[in-house]
Amino acid sequence: MATSKRKRFSAFDDFQAPQDEPLPAPDPSNVSSLFSSQLRVEPVQQVERIERLKPSQMLPDRFQPRRLLPAALRDAFFAGELDCYETAAEWFTLSRQDAGHRTIVDRLLAMGSSFEEHGQIKPITGSWVPAEDGSYIFLIETGERRFWAACLQMIKEQRKDEPLLRVEVVEKPTRQRQVLENRHAENPSAVSQACEVASLILAELGKNPDGSYTDEYEYFRQARAQRMPAGLWDQIKPIMQLTRPRMVQLLNILQFPSTLLDMADRYRLPERVLREVLAFPPEQWEEMLKVSIQNELTSDEVSALAENDQARPGQAQAARPAKNAKGKTSPGKIATSGIRRFSNALVELDRMLQEEVMDQVADDLAASEEASDTLTFLEELVALIRVRIHSK
Repeated sequence: MATSKRKRFSAFDDFQAPQDEPLPAPDPSNVSSLFSSQLRVEPVQQVERIERLKPSQMLPDRFQPRRLLPAALRDAFFAGELDCYETAAEWFTLSRQDAGHRTIVDRLLAMGSSFEEHGQIKPITGSWVPAEDGSYIFLIETGERRFWAACLQMIKEQRKDEPLLRVEVVEKPTRQRQVLENRHAENPSAVSQACEVASLILAELGKNPDGSYTDEYEYFRQARAQRMPAGLWDQIKPIMQLTRPRMVQLLNILQFPSTLLDMADRYRLPERVLREVLAFPPEQWEEMLKVSIQNELTSDEVSALAENDQARPGQAQAARPAKNAKGKTSPGKIATSGIRRFSNALVELDRMLQEEVMDQVADDLAASEEASDTLTFLEELVALIRVRIHSK
């Protein structure tokens, strides 16, 4: 097991390209030495280039807003006490004990198996940074999911030879590119989105993380206390594709302790549910999160509990309506009245609140299993409404 400590690379603005100073002759038995020699022969240029690297030659960014690695493994991995394959093996063990971890590992393994069938379609991006032993390591900007997919796949299949992954060396990695990659690759959880907003704010303010942060959430929480200069929100909105009120709501999630943020992130609790849990006294947060996860409570159901002075978290199941209960009203009438109520309520709001509501509805619908069907229904409804308006 490796015992050397690694520097906690994080500040993209501080990336330095390897210089062309003379080096001793490389030792063929030393991977780091070979790396250093190769980098001196081919110094970083002003253009991007493609290379092929082993996972052991790379390191994920600890302050990537979308967290993949479980909290129980992060410290040991980023301190260099576990290498990427030892970490992947421990991750497998955790996945057998927790459904949230198992879901993530299964998705990554599906990606890893697709590499064999279709090849690695998108490269990992990043930049070379100096390590404490004088060598260089490739710090990942985007593509951490591809990195861990390859590591997990190697452990699962018990291979002896490391895979080679395609990487793209970029001149200046940024938080903005990281967030855009995250949002295009997979819908981030509410907690990940909160960290994304925070990371963009802190990057715009020039507040880069350093080795003093042992809890990454503490770094992201700084954003809630910052005074935002004029125009900052406007710079972030095109990246997040969210309104300012929505982003403020996401930042409020970071009030939860780090252990609860990890739980909410692992089980992808929606922001609206987390917002309702925050209405409870802090000493009830953990219990309410667990109840929300176990019973798949909606935000309305959590809100109903918060409004009931006599309700306790253990009664949450009773507050949830039966899934298969049959009412007297037909499904068609329910759908019609629901659309009408939504439309009437929306027109009563000012434009900013309308955007906030539409953001929330879009998030909820996009996250559902029926997202594609819902989009088809709405498109057909829009077309029908338009025809009737034009025919008047």
